[in-house]
Amino acid sequence: MGAVGREAAGAENCQQEIGAQTMHPLTQTAPPSSHPSLHSSSALLSVRNLAKSFAVNPVLRGISLEVAQGEFLTILGESGSGKTTLLRIIAGFELADSGEIWMEGQRLDNLPPYRRRVNTVFQHYALFPHLTVAENVGYGLSVAKVPRQEIAGRVEQALAMVKMAAYSKSKPAKISGGQQQRVALARALVNRPRLLLLDEPLSALDASLRRQVQLELKSLQREVNISFVFVTHDQDEAMIMSDRIALLRMGHLEQVASPREIYGRPATAYAAQFIGHTNLLRADVGNGIARCHLVSWPVALPDGPRLFSLRPENIRFVRPGEPRSDHAVRTRGTICHQAFHGATALLQMDCGDGLILTVRAPARETWAGDLELEFAASDAVPIPEPDEKI
Repeated sequence: MGAVGREAAGAENCQQEIGAQTMHPLTQTAPPSSHPSLHSSSALLSVRNLAKSFAVNPVLRGISLEVAQGEFLTILGESGSGKTTLLRIIAGFELADSGEIWMEGQRLDNLPPYRRRVNTVFQHYALFPHLTVAENVGYGLSVAKVPRQEIAGRVEQALAMVKMAAYSKSKPAKISGGQQQRVALARALVNRPRLLLLDEPLSALDASLRRQVQLELKSLQREVNISFVFVTHDQDEAMIMSDRIALLRMGHLEQVASPREIYGRPATAYAAQFIGHTNLLRADVGNGIARCHLVSWPVALPDGPRLFSLRPENIRFVRPGEPRSDHAVRTRGTICHQAFHGATALLQMDCGDGLILTVRAPARETWAGDLELEFAASDAVPIPEPDEKI
């Protein structure tokens, strides 16, 4: 692509980010909250029964979702789950086949992108190579005919927020990928949106820089108290940054919950396996006892087949002669595979009768031979059946 083509592409992306200029202030008066959804009486954004198909392939199937003021919501899912399509429909770059989108009493899905109080940070930052950092950030304001003096003040404020004021006169080619990401954020924030959409903006960064920018982005979101909707396929990233996670699978919402809840109380087997590691135990419940292969534990559930999630870190090795804990479930096993994960290791244990358990243990320990394992009965979390209320 030639220089003219690159400039045109960059202009198109930047125009999409401009949005309406008569928006709320960049910083809100309400203090940030660690769980905004618990303190907001009404949602900032409401997605209602959204559906979208491409040709004969359904991509979104009746999605309903709310975003609270000041919330960091992550849309998490594997490739093809529909997460980017959902983001683009909220932004106005795609049209839904059915459903509605509302923001603070105003219907959005019948408005063009530039009239929505929403800005987008794309996976590819599309910075103009011939403009300085400050000129890139202020480009949208210039197009919108904002007075030059006001542009200067708002650009300075936006760059200060992302800690890029010292690079205002630099060209994009002279700054790092992480710094370019911050400039793209400043370009969106300078428009003072009510909602910021981020489409896997960290995917191009190396692992170390990505971890650093994750923390900076979360801190920035708390500082400006703007609602963020963040799209990623990275479970760890979602767990670190989010107030809530909306887990998508093949166009369906599997679960919407806080990271702690979605990890500790998964609503489906898919959620249990997608978020971290888990042991899925298929048990038969009878007379208050769940039996899975050679292992059994007490439960307060009706009789019948049930599925349980048991996290590897909730299983521990028992020292010889160690007394049994109250409500502890014990079994024996031998190591059939182990994987080093830095401070911890994941060990696969063959417990006989076809039962394989994955255990997370300190990597500094050395385990070998026939070992005794223990977990608390309460750590085997029942997975709701499809017709049960979550």
